[in-house]
Amino acid sequence: MTKRKICVVTGTRAEYGLLYWLMKTIQQDDELELQLVVTGMHLSPEFGLTYKQIEEDGFKIDVKVEMLLSSDRASGVIKSMGLGVIGLADAFARLEPDLLIILGDRFEMFAAAQTALISSIPIAHIHGGELTYGAYDDAIRHSITKMSTWHFTSTVSHRNRVIQLGESPERVWNVGAPGIENILKIPLLSKDELYSKLAIDNDKPYILITYHPETNGQTDGIYPLLAALEHYSEFNFIFTKANADNGGRLINELIESFTLKHNNAYLFDSLGQLNYLSAVAHAEVVVGNSSSGLIEVPYLSTPTVNCGDRQAGRESPTTIFHAKLVKRSIQCQIRKALNFKGTHQKLFGDGEVAAKIVDIIKELPSLSIRKEFYDI
Repeated sequence: MTKRKICVVTGTRAEYGLLYWLMKTIQQDDELELQLVVTGMHLSPEFGLTYKQIEEDGFKIDVKVEMLLSSDRASGVIKSMGLGVIGLADAFARLEPDLLIILGDRFEMFAAAQTALISSIPIAHIHGGELTYGAYDDAIRHSITKMSTWHFTSTVSHRNRVIQLGESPERVWNVGAPGIENILKIPLLSKDELYSKLAIDNDKPYILITYHPETNGQTDGIYPLLAALEHYSEFNFIFTKANADNGGRLINELIESFTLKHNNAYLFDSLGQLNYLSAVAHAEVVVGNSSSGLIEVPYLSTPTVNCGDRQAGRESPTTIFHAKLVKRSIQCQIRKALNFKGTHQKLFGDGEVAAKIVDIIKELPSLSIRKEFYDI
């Protein structure tokens, strides 16, 4: 029997972490062949050369596609997308996958979706139907939905929204968020093990911070966030770098400057899934505007202060405290989060995602980009 060739593209540390168990399940299946294309931030020394972690996890990288320019401007992102399309065109022509799996909404995945569509490679899209008004990722996500044939959503409302975009209900499955699977399957580090591994000098409690650019909104939000943190000297601060969107490098420079002035602040290019989830589990509060703060963090019973509008429109559990990008608002919501004693809602499924997706892929009678618009 000829195996179906399933190609996965990954461009960032966060997205790879969400895809890990799906990739493992495909890799171990006798009816499927995993193909892996690595691009974007994974190949950048600036962001920690995280492709090495992928290899250490036992995956063979079939093609590396260099695309990321060292630029903090919109024009740099656009040129990176162009390079990505060129490199991915060659990669897909060489690999000839039967199906491409794309997760999320970043510009690297937009380049992959465009290339696959014109190459007549069908796409299965994960995490469609979601809303994030504060970033251009919102429009990219819906565009990828229209270029994809099959869809795996994280909630019922997201499934309904994909159908509203004209996708046939029989091609849309609500499987839950794949990131929850990591929480259930990865044995996390103890707090002492985490402090030792990250070389944190003292045993103060800590706040975990990840802040990305608001590409559709306020460009200087990191300033009030850092100013707000000045009032919490009784904590350590663990920062992870912003992503490679336009404005991300300025954010990273400002955070680095902050850490140089504060001996209780630490900046990491990438923590990796084990360290990151362990850090979430032991944090007093998670602060910033990463999607993980709304999706995965509640499953570890840690509150989140979501700053600004990057995630505006996304479903929000009761453990999320929304702050404006104003120092006083951020301080107020951090105080509320630190005192939170309520129930931690878990809106994004039971974590058994990879097996569901693989079973569905194997049952698809044919793989094609052809589809019709579904009118409601």
